[in-house]
Amino acid sequence: MPGGRLSQTERRAIASGLGDGLGYAEIARQLERPTSTVSREVARNGGARGYRADHAHYATSSRARRRRPRPQAVLDERAEYAEQFAAIMVDGGLPRMAARVLARLYTADGRSVTAAQLAEALQVSPASISKAIGYLEQVGLLHREADPQRRLQHYVIAADVWQQAWQVSSDTNLGWAEIAAKGVTLFGADSAAGHRLGRMATFFQQLADDMSGGAGFQVVDDALSVFAVVRQSGRLLDAEQLAGVLGWPLERVEAALEIATPARLSPEQLARADRGAAGR
Repeated sequence: MPGGRLSQTERRAIASGLGDGLGYAEIARQLERPTSTVSREVARNGGARGYRADHAHYATSSRARRRRPRPQAVLDERAEYAEQFAAIMVDGGLPRMAARVLARLYTADGRSVTAAQLAEALQVSPASISKAIGYLEQVGLLHREADPQRRLQHYVIAADVWQQAWQVSSDTNLGWAEIAAKGVTLFGADSAAGHRLGRMATFFQQLADDMSGGAGFQVVDDALSVFAVVRQSGRLLDAEQLAGVLGWPLERVEAALEIATPARLSPEQLARADRGAAGR
């Protein structure tokens, strides 16, 4: 973690970088750590020629006065929960690594995490973390905040993360509807392809409208208003009577009545409704 102890993975990366002839600044950038952290670590543990990752990790652990760690059972339970959380997001269509990163962000102790912390927690390469973060940034599920003093990037969940996810899904449905409608024009509405694409366009357009609070919600709300008038009056009213009571145009009332057609009822329900009407 920034300002905290180096992990064994990070120490091995330092040793590997020294072996490849990299300077402290380059190693620090790869780890998203201050250069001073790397230079101090190497200086305390044998210098650039004698640095050994495992030895350094053991020596530092022996010197440190650590606070009491959480019981391993608690850590295991939290890690398992994060993976279950990620699995749900994967089922919803999120790429697996992106889902694991987002789950770790949600279950982190602090407000933000660094790429190095994520790589250590998930036991994956920095490259995998970078790719997942890039995807999550692209769809607006997280953003980065710079720490100029430590030259680090912290990753934070977007405040409106689920609203963003909802909008992305709504836009995707609208895209399906638009491409299907274009196909209907291209192939012709009377063709087999046009018929299939027409049904597809209608379905996804309705779904997009519902998700964006479009016209579909208004019609349902109107239908409930019509039902309230009928219930209050205690008798059936035709469309013109309903329009007069509600002060609406006739077309609006007819659209509200359209979603309550007899086709919504089962044969048994239709039969009971007919018997009830005959008994009045």
